[in-house]
Amino acid sequence: MNVSRPAVHPVEAPPMTEAAVHGPRVRMKDIQGMPGTKGGLFLRLSQFIFSIISVSVMATTNDFRSATAFCYLVLAVGLQSLWSLSLAFVDMYALLVKRSLRNYIAIRLFTIGDGVRDS
Repeated sequence: MNVSRPAVHPVEAPPMTEAAVHGPRVRMKDIQGMPGTKGGLFLRLSQFIFSIISVSVMATTNDFRSATAFCYLVLAVGLQSLWSLSLAFVDMYALLVKRSLRNYIAIRLFTIGDGVRDS
C-alpha cells in the first residue's frame, strides 16, 4: 500500500510588530449623550433647567430658612446646576470648533465630577 504521509515543514514566524505587542488600538464607542455631542449638550442643558426649577421651588417655600438640611440641599442643587452649566459650555465649545471630547482623561474628569455631584 502506497500512502503518502503528511510532512511538516518549519515556517518562520513573521516579525512582531508594535500592534501585535500592545494589541490593536480601539476607538471609544460613540455613545448617545457623550460629551461633545448634540445629545450631550441637550442632556446638560436639561439637567441645568431642571435643577434651576427645583432650586426655585425649594427656595420659595415658607419655612425655607428654618430647616438647615433644606438649606444644604438647596446649596447642593445649586452646585449641581453650576456643574451642568459648565459642562454645557464645554459641549457648546466642542461643537463649535468641531472637536470631539473622546480623550480618556476628559471623560474620566466628567465621570468623577458627576459621581461627586450625585453622591
